[in-house]
Amino acid sequence: MNFPNTLSLIRILLAPVFLYLFVSGSDTMVAASFAVFTIAALTDWYDGWYARKYGFKTRWGQFIDPLADKILTSAAFIGFYLLKKNDPSFLGTSEPVPVVVLIAIIIFRDIVLTTVRSIQELRGREFRTSMISKTKTFIQMTYIFLLLGLISAAALTGGTPAGESIITYLHSQINYYILLLITLLTAASGIAYIFEQDSVKN
Repeated sequence: MNFPNTLSLIRILLAPVFLYLFVSGSDTMVAASFAVFTIAALTDWYDGWYARKYGFKTRWGQFIDPLADKILTSAAFIGFYLLKKNDPSFLGTSEPVPVVVLIAIIIFRDIVLTTVRSIQELRGREFRTSMISKTKTFIQMTYIFLLLGLISAAALTGGTPAGESIITYLHSQINYYILLLITLLTAASGIAYIFEQDSVKN
């Protein structure tokens, strides 16, 4: 296994470590979970750069790299769901569509379709990432980093005016609607992928 693929494997292994720290209930460990997630996310950037620079692009890398990304982001969304379960005010109190449903849609699409697509790439088929998927990924990662950073800051500054301000924002309804937007983009990119498959078959 080459170096970039090893980094992808490390990213997969860091996902449960992140989730364990995030749901631990300890303010220090919650803050540490943000550091773990950040390190894991940086391995994604670095393994891609390293593979391109030194020519380590492999079929196995094409499979494991995107799957590792989705496992990591899925761990973050599971963490958000568990936090919402313990603190109903997190992400706002109004849920036209339950948060658990939105997160389930995101995880299902990301894991299942990424796996299917990666397997097909292993067999030699090339794909181009759609603009919808790129937009979804950008908003999704920005959202995750923002929430994790704020949750970490709130854990470290709890009881202070700054900490209370952060908690107020985390309880803001806008966070729910951003999650809803991410879910819609996720579903749209999944539908686009299905149509892409149909057009190839025809």
